[in-house]
Amino acid sequence: MMKKLFAVVGVTLLLAACQEEQQIAKPAAMELSAEAAGHYCQMTILDHEGPKAQIHLAGNPFPLWFSQIRDAVAFTRLPEESKDYVAIYVNDMDKAESWEQPGNNNWIDADAAFFVIESSQIGGMGAPEAIPFGTKAGAEKFSAEKGGKIVKLAEIPSAYVLKPVEFTLSDASNN
Repeated sequence: MMKKLFAVVGVTLLLAACQEEQQIAKPAAMELSAEAAGHYCQMTILDHEGPKAQIHLAGNPFPLWFSQIRDAVAFTRLPEESKDYVAIYVNDMDKAESWEQPGNNNWIDADAAFFVIESSQIGGMGAPEAIPFGTKAGAEKFSAEKGGKIVKLAEIPSAYVLKPVEFTLSDASNN
């Protein structure tokens, strides 16, 4: 009887471990295409300058797209948003052609990126941005030119991505 009990417990633990491994596996980043629409704004992602982000949710084969890195980080911090994300990818601005063309397939894991926050560079939706780089040297070079400080994803202050952005009438006419 004890052998059967140990066998059942062993098989159950093995199956649980297999299920857990499937949940941990990260999907590959998807190439940005003209069909990608921003999660919050529903605008075409390619219509905006600056780095983009994609968040993959468990069980969903399609990522949520974000026009700004700031919005993706805010998604992870908002209590009403899903917490079952399994991967967050951001454009590696070390490999970007330019600010206007950040790239369609130069994604890096957000946890591995170095972010420049509080710089003079405004994001594609007109708000302060968290600008990702694959190397600390790339982030340092950008920070030397545009100001700001270098942080890792977990160090980005929630207040930085959640605080309201004030726009003036002249801001609206410039866009």
